[in-house]
Amino acid sequence: MDLVLKAMSLMKRRTTAPVRLLYGLCLMTLAGVTVPAHAAGDSHRGEDVFAQECAECHSVREGKNKKGPSLFAIVGRKAASIGDVVYSDALRQSGLTWNVASLDSYIAAPRKAVPNGKMKYDGLGDAKAREDLVAYLATLH
Repeated sequence: MDLVLKAMSLMKRRTTAPVRLLYGLCLMTLAGVTVPAHAAGDSHRGEDVFAQECAECHSVREGKNKKGPSLFAIVGRKAASIGDVVYSDALRQSGLTWNVASLDSYIAAPRKAVPNGKMKYDGLGDAKAREDLVAYLATLH
């Protein structure tokens, strides 16, 4: 990150603002700086969806696992990565990292997204409710 800041400082003296922005974004990418994806739904409605669809098995409190793992800070987290939760081999080997797209796909049809997984949930078919739910999950950090 220090390298990115030094490079940005040098560019301020020699380039226009749009060019600096483009260079900055490129340098951030090369340095491995990531910006979380923005979930487009309504997080307040998503909290209600969570209460109706997920809260029986999942908590949103950090470190509080129920039948399923805590969903605190799930966006950006590698699937099957909480140490004291027993995951299926399928989920552990899935290679998934939870982001807006992977969460949407998984919540829509868990058994299709990760065949032979352990989650006992048929899925949430309502695309708007999923969008809201994922927006809510994205606020948990």
